[in-house]
Amino acid sequence: MEPGDPTKQARAATQLRKGVLEYCVLALMRDRPRYGVELLHALEESGALATSQGTVYPLLSRLRREELVTTTWQESASGPPRRYYALTATGRAALEEFTHVWPGFRDAVDAFLTTPHPTAGEHA
Repeated sequence: MEPGDPTKQARAATQLRKGVLEYCVLALMRDRPRYGVELLHALEESGALATSQGTVYPLLSRLRREELVTTTWQESASGPPRRYYALTATGRAALEEFTHVWPGFRDAVDAFLTTPHPTAGEHA
């Protein structure tokens, strides 16, 4: 990737987002149930995790099929009923596992990005 190439930077950001989006969505539901547009807005506010309905809704459907979340319909004062998503015990366990794994993963990536590494045949 050439420094300053926005297309390649966007591609790298997309790949990183794909890897962590599921767990960020689960984390957003940690304290209370949320509906889809609410999740989209929270992800958008983060900047780096902004995504589309075409990504979030299929993800929510998969999380429901995998029994990581449950859904309920609730009336809305400002429109049609909304489908709220809430963590199940399995979803909480998956989020907790990710929470334990993430710091080590993040630190390993940071180490590769910030520490020079010898090329093949060289010794440190």
